[in-house]
Amino acid sequence: MLWISHLPAASLFLLLLPCFPGQNGGENEQSADIISVSEGDSISITCSGSENTVGMYLRTSIREVNVLFFSKTSSSFINDAFTNRIEYSKEGRNLRITLRNLQESDSNIYLCTNYVSSNGSHKKLNGKTTILVVKGKNSGVVEQSPLYVNPQQGQSVSITCAWRSSDEGIYLLKTHMQPERVLYVSSQNNSTIFPAFANRLEYSKEEKKIVITLHNLWKNDSDIYVCAGVLKNSPSLSVNRNGTMMLVKETEQVYCGNNSWGIYGLIIVVAFLFSALVCCALYRVDVKKYCQKKTPNAVYEDMSYSSRRSTLVRTNTYSMDK
Repeated sequence: MLWISHLPAASLFLLLLPCFPGQNGGENEQSADIISVSEGDSISITCSGSENTVGMYLRTSIREVNVLFFSKTSSSFINDAFTNRIEYSKEGRNLRITLRNLQESDSNIYLCTNYVSSNGSHKKLNGKTTILVVKGKNSGVVEQSPLYVNPQQGQSVSITCAWRSSDEGIYLLKTHMQPERVLYVSSQNNSTIFPAFANRLEYSKEEKKIVITLHNLWKNDSDIYVCAGVLKNSPSLSVNRNGTMMLVKETEQVYCGNNSWGIYGLIIVVAFLFSALVCCALYRVDVKKYCQKKTPNAVYEDMSYSSRRSTLVRTNTYSMDK
């Protein structure tokens, strides 16, 4: 059993399978589009060309097969498996290819290859990569659980992928809201953890089962996650029909809302106490002023008393003169 919790360089992905895009002659791997559809649906892939393009291929990367070849100077070629199911049109320098009535066996990694004229010779340049997941009605090669999870933000979720045949590798893909690769593990246990879950993913692989744990989930992780197997002696990807639907609850917003009510309540209490203190202060000022008004009256009464004493003295003096 192997545990992985680190992020290898993204370029290591090119070394996992010898026929994958971005390995030939200094060519760079472009980010892969991921398209998930049901049987019978159609998709379009646009392959970019250049001024010096002399021909374009659309080919599969698993058990490399040429699906379409378009040439500026000679006739084009369509693979028998896509006869009456493929249309293409030139749009400026680009080639737009439409695949119709898709079958589960069409699940694959499709690569646009551009042949350009350079110094009298032709140079091969790999272009856009598209991972196509076609969900069939009876897909049973790859099993996956659970079907649905509803974690809160910050929590972890484990997804189990199991397969019945020998494998060359297994993908975990996000296929709907924000399609992207999450993890690739080869049969030699070489792995690539893609940037969306850098430092947030670990897995354990044993025989024909892999358990993938996604940590510290947040809102943008909500999506449908699909296990896709690269199987030996198979020309296509084997995918789980249902996948795992993940909806991450936004608990953070509720938490902030509760805090807001608490803050409002605290503000009200503080305002009430402040008002009470102001009232008490004003009341004390009024009482002091009232007392200060009474003091002159007391002095006045005392002065009146002294005046009365003087009058009595004068009265007594008057009597003695008599």
